[in-house]
Amino acid sequence: MLTIPGFGIVDMDDNAQAQEARKALTAGRRVVVKVGTRVIVDDDARPDPARIAALAAQIAALRGLGKEVVLVTSGAIGAGLEALGRRTRPTSLPELQMTAAVGQTRLMNLYQQAFAPHGLHLGQVLLTHEGLRHRERHLNARNTLNALLHHGIVPVVNENDAVATEEIRFGDNDLLGALVALLVHADTLCLLTTVDGLHRGHGTTEASRIPFLSRLDPAVTGLASGKGGDLSTGGMGSKLEAARMAARGGSLVLIADGRQADVLSRAYAGEDVGTLLSLGRAPRRLRTGRLRWIAFFHRTQGTLRVDAGAADSLRRRGTSLLPIGVRKVEGTFGRGAVVDVAAPDGEVVARGLSNFAADELARIAGRRTGDIASVLGHKDFDEAIHRDNMVIFHDHPSGAGHEPA
Repeated sequence: MLTIPGFGIVDMDDNAQAQEARKALTAGRRVVVKVGTRVIVDDDARPDPARIAALAAQIAALRGLGKEVVLVTSGAIGAGLEALGRRTRPTSLPELQMTAAVGQTRLMNLYQQAFAPHGLHLGQVLLTHEGLRHRERHLNARNTLNALLHHGIVPVVNENDAVATEEIRFGDNDLLGALVALLVHADTLCLLTTVDGLHRGHGTTEASRIPFLSRLDPAVTGLASGKGGDLSTGGMGSKLEAARMAARGGSLVLIADGRQADVLSRAYAGEDVGTLLSLGRAPRRLRTGRLRWIAFFHRTQGTLRVDAGAADSLRRRGTSLLPIGVRKVEGTFGRGAVVDVAAPDGEVVARGLSNFAADELARIAGRRTGDIASVLGHKDFDEAIHRDNMVIFHDHPSGAGHEPA
């Protein structure tokens, strides 16, 4: 079990903490760059070789600084629309998958042409959320990415839209960028979009960019606006959610305008561009793979609503969750499923692997450990979720997490 740093709201301009974060960004060795569709297309929504070439030049410059770079790209459907001579994004799943299948090869050809003058080789990696959730495939994906980086090859990652189902309808590549950053333990996740960061007063004459955030809460996420466009699925809201996830794993996150000239090069020269988010280092145990996998790479299958005493015990002492503290079981799931643990106010305080199926937990909820065998006819575990299989999400006023002894 581990505790993850929480999020409050503090926004800072050019102070010492922001300066330290910028120094950490320039010093970081492993970078994930996620580029949105609208960053690499022209005004007619067609992939723009000039913009792709400019992106490739910046990534080559980062490589010249000794950085390892993973590129997470959107744009397969946009490239497919161009190749097929269409102007609007399809709405049916088979049409989307077909368009993505056509667009993947077109997009990779454009990237290969852009990176070739810099002497860089590319390796395409297509992922789905299901693949990252499955433990063996998760490890295989991580090993492949690490091997590509070890050999000086730039991984180009995209969601496998040609075979995805739920992902293609509801996912976005901001989430994929965060998951890749967590997968490869990136020092920084750069989310390149068409705005220069998060703004106060968006859309007004008083709008101003927020250069640095050390914490994040609903007051900050409430500043987000925009739902993406016809070709893109994200918006500032999805970028902040991706930032939340990656920052919980210890990565710096930069949200910046990918259409600005040399924005990556300027950021890595220490210039104040975009919005930089930093929560400091991840708790020690979250730097290992298994608990990251539990915390971030699953769509949870249910929720255990617990009483105030159980929630407080998890937060303060890092105990296992016992059935007596469970008040309600939501969802249908089997043993070993990843479930959320929610306090009485609805806040998710933990996530972990359930020792019992949903129907079993519903029968023993609120019961003492000694009653489990008589209620179920067997007792394989004392705990609903053992502390070694659980991640605690805990908000601290300081923004720093703790690890219970």
